[in-house]
Parts: sequence; C-alpha cells; structure tokens
Amino acid sequence: MFVTLETARRVLEIEADSVRRQIDNLGPDFLRAIELVESSRGRLCVSGLGKSGLVGQKIAATLASTGTPAYFLHAGEASHGDLGMLMPGDVVLALSYSGETPELVRLLEFARRASIRTLAMTGAPDSPVARAAEVVIRVGIPREACPLNLAPTASTAAMLAMGDAFALSISERRGFKEEDFAALHPGGNLGRRYLRVKDVMRIGDRIPSVPADASMTDAIHEMSRKMMGITAVVNGTGRLLGVISDGDLRRLLETDPEPLQKVAGESCHREPRTVGSEELATVALDRMEDAKITSLFIVEGEGKLVGAIHMHDLLAAGIR
Repeated sequence: MFVTLETARRVLEIEADSVRRQIDNLGPDFLRAIELVESSRGRLCVSGLGKSGLVGQKIAATLASTGTPAYFLHAGEASHGDLGMLMPGDVVLALSYSGETPELVRLLEFARRASIRTLAMTGAPDSPVARAAEVVIRVGIPREACPLNLAPTASTAAMLAMGDAFALSISERRGFKEEDFAALHPGGNLGRRYLRVKDVMRIGDRIPSVPADASMTDAIHEMSRKMMGITAVVNGTGRLLGVISDGDLRRLLETDPEPLQKVAGESCHREPRTVGSEELATVALDRMEDAKITSLFIVEGEGKLVGAIHMHDLLAAGIR
C-alpha cells in the first residue's frame, strides 16, 4: 500500500511539474501558431499516431467545441486515402513528442506541396517533424512519469495541456461566448439554459386560437382540444386581442347568468401576458412563475400571434 501510494504521488508530481514547465514554452511561436489558425479560411486538421494521436483526438474535440472548426486525421491512414479530408484553406497541426514519426513527416510535406499551412507540437524542435512544419510549439519535459522513463505519461499530459491552452487562446481571440458554447452543446445543461422560446413553442395547428366572433362553446372546445387550459382570441389578421383561460371561465360563470350566449371577443381577458420568440426559454418560465400562470402566447410585430407555450413544454425541454 505504501509503495503504491508513493508511486502514485510521484507520477502526479512529475506530471504536474511537466504541465507547469509548459508556461516557459509560451512565446512568439505560440502566438504565430494562433495567428495562423485565426487567419485561415478552413478547418484545423489535427494529426498524430499512437498516444499522440489519442491526445490529438481530444485536442481536436476541444477546438471544435470552443468555436474552432477542427477534425482529427489519423497519420497512419492519411497516406492510404484519407488525405482527401484536407481542403484548401485548412491548417495541419501535427503532434509527435519525439518528432520522429515518418507518417507525420509525409503528411506535412504533402500539406506544404498543396499550399496548406502547417504546425507541429513536439518535444524535439530539431526533429524531422519540426523541420517539416512552418511553426513549432514546444512541449519539452525533463522525464516521463513512468518509473522506466519509457511510457508516454508526462509528455502526453504536457501535450494535452498545451493543446487546451492553444484551443482556448484561439477561442478567446475569436470572442467565443457562453451563448456560442451553449449553441454547440444543445444536449447539455448549459445548452438548455440558452434555449430560445422559438425552440420549444407550439406553432401552427397546435396553437389554441379562435376568432373574436367565435361562440363561447367553440372557445371551450378549442381549449379542450389543444389541452393548454387557455385559448387565444384573434382578429381577422391574426393579431392577438386577448385570451380566455379556465380561470376566466370560472369567473364568468360566477358573474354572468348566460355566459354561453356571448362570443369570445366579449369574454376574453384583454391584457394577456406574452413573450417574444427570441427571448430565452428561462425568461418564459420566470414570467409564468411570477404571474402564477401556466401558459404564454408568443407574438411578433404588431401583436401577430405566432406561437404558444405551456409550462409542461419547458419542463419537458429540461428548463428549470
């Protein structure tokens, strides 16, 4: 147990130190690499082999999720047909700690011949991979965390950390915001937080709506069919005039001896609460909770009815 814990501590200390050392590797070349990617018209192709390839897949995923179009190209498959993934305007980022990976050298040479800009991330700035690239990002470490100093451990941790620094520096330069991140992660909690009303509202035939001259019987039937406990009342051009809710019906029954003899336009509540389609869904939920209601209608322009939303729609979409 003691030996195991000491080994684990030593591994973490070496890897943490290796990551900290990358701060000293930041400089003009790192900035040149960022500017090269930022000015490109295409995507960033990240490539590697073995453990560096696995790190490259994660770096490509981080880039893509933070606003930089990126993809991973397996260096071993590149020369067997996958070079077709590269397009004019792309940039290649080759990962090889040793810098001795011949497959990456061939990939970088092909890219240069095709006028595709090239970067390398390596621990050996004088290696074949480094010489084949235009700009080199250094990730040197003193030793691996492996007791035999063989298995890629500290080197992969350093490359991964440098890849994160690279991706997030580009993201910040491009003005990538929380809303942008949410748009790329619609299935996550943050994505749901930034859902718009238009993303969850009911449209078309699902909107409970009757004309102003509809009978109250028709209005009640519409409320029952659309199962929202409310119906909109509109004029001939589709402008929202008011609403009739279950509560309005109860109050009408208490005060009017013949409520069914009226038309919808006479019985509706003339100051309905509404929300815009571009507003956040969380705003719609807050508005319902503040007013202690369960439905809102969505209007545009001069009050034209375009949608309806029920609290159940918001809850089903994961809005809390």
